[in-house]
Amino acid sequence: MRRPTARIIRRPNARLPDWLKGPRVRKTSRVLAVITVGLAGGLVGLLLGGRVETPVGPTDVSLSFHLTWNGGTTIQLPPLGSLHLNSHDGPLALEASVTELRPGPARELIENDAALDRTTDQIAGELRHGVIVLLVRAVLLALVTGFLAGLVAFRSWRRALAGLGVTAAGMLATAVLAWTTFNPQSVAEPQYTGLLANAPQVVGDTRNIVERFSAYRAQLAHLVGNVSKLYAATSTLPTYEPDPTTLRVIHVSDIHLNPAAFSVLRSVSTQFQANLIIDSGDLTDHGSKPEDRFADEIASLRIPYVFIRGNHDSRSTQQAVTRQKNAVVLDGTTREIQGLRIYGVGDPRFTPDKTTRDDDVGADQLRAQGIQQAQKLRDAGSTPDLAIVHDPNQGEGFTGTTPLILSGHAHKRTTKLLPTGTRLFVQGSTGGAGLRGLEKEEPTPIELSVLYFSRSTHRLQGWDDIRLGGLGLSSAQIERHLEPTPDRPITPTQPLPAPTVTPTFPSLPPSQWPSPTTSASPRGN
Repeated sequence: MRRPTARIIRRPNARLPDWLKGPRVRKTSRVLAVITVGLAGGLVGLLLGGRVETPVGPTDVSLSFHLTWNGGTTIQLPPLGSLHLNSHDGPLALEASVTELRPGPARELIENDAALDRTTDQIAGELRHGVIVLLVRAVLLALVTGFLAGLVAFRSWRRALAGLGVTAAGMLATAVLAWTTFNPQSVAEPQYTGLLANAPQVVGDTRNIVERFSAYRAQLAHLVGNVSKLYAATSTLPTYEPDPTTLRVIHVSDIHLNPAAFSVLRSVSTQFQANLIIDSGDLTDHGSKPEDRFADEIASLRIPYVFIRGNHDSRSTQQAVTRQKNAVVLDGTTREIQGLRIYGVGDPRFTPDKTTRDDDVGADQLRAQGIQQAQKLRDAGSTPDLAIVHDPNQGEGFTGTTPLILSGHAHKRTTKLLPTGTRLFVQGSTGGAGLRGLEKEEPTPIELSVLYFSRSTHRLQGWDDIRLGGLGLSSAQIERHLEPTPDRPITPTQPLPAPTVTPTFPSLPPSQWPSPTTSASPRGN
């Protein structure tokens, strides 16, 4: 019986094109292979060797390199959270994690000022030594693995040495990029992210909003204090650090009947030693008479509370705030408070729900009204240190009249420098959009800011943005920002004819103001 034979079918069309067979293509392929293997081998060694644990003062700190798109430095402080510094760019990030705290040395450091002075230089030296050890280990292991990877892949000493050179070149390029983009200012502008201690995880979805709310309120006040202490302890801020001559102002907005906001305010005002609180409106939801009692919380803050009316605040709301001993209500007036000349004006609408007639006042009309109000200030020769309005569209009309405009309404924090040099600062919702924040899958975060002013120039120097992850979440962020040019010139705008604005709520005499509504219809911002 004949054994079957295999048939080989040749297909001319399956052959590679002639241009892919040339010596230049083969040489390029070999070079690319050497580069790929050298970089991959060096990266593996860099990550394996880039780990070291070193004592730093009363703690043991683990230092390591990690792959990233944005570079930077992260300081892990388990279980409290982490600080991120935008220290450099590049594919590698440095992470420092506190692995152990030794109670004895830590207690001595806290209780003994002399021990703290002695430890300052010691900590700097130990940290420097740890970083040097980390770099040496990472570089040596990266070179070894880059060489071995080339030797295994190509079985050629010459190509292995070429791979070693590629590894060295890659590390040199990374080091040069990190060096040229190094930002010492990042130490002054850290971002804190972490867990809110004792977060009420056990509060289930089966409870209604009112039952869940009391648990969150109690926790938020306690936890903000921990976050504040951690932030103050870990941020040395060598470029700008608030001192006793700095005026600290807390900016809040859109509390919307959330009592947790006042618990947070009490903690923040104490931890940050605030001198003044500014509320840019929407203290209530519908401006009804029963809501007036909510304003009584203002008296518990014990520092001046500057308030302007928002579009959800009624005449009754404004009068309820006026009755608080520490409250200052501004409505088209300028007052000097804690040395700052502050102008404030209430929102020209009263829109507790979408059925209200004033809801059709658009952005252009608000901006036009702001222009008219700013022109009156200029005509009177008044230059306030800051202006407060509820809607940022109305606030833009004050550009060139004051260095700083504070507003809210949008439930999302933003800030920008206008062409005149005026900064427009829009605060998020300090009430997390009120009780409705609990109904969403992703609750609206609770946001407020601590603004730092120079007592001599009355200019904004920097600010801390505080963000809690909304009712039901357990995250918090505190991020510092510095004003790039605090004493920049403010260019006055040329007087322009403003469009006629239809008179609305504040333009009417008090006897004709709309009465507070008790409607529970869905509302806007």
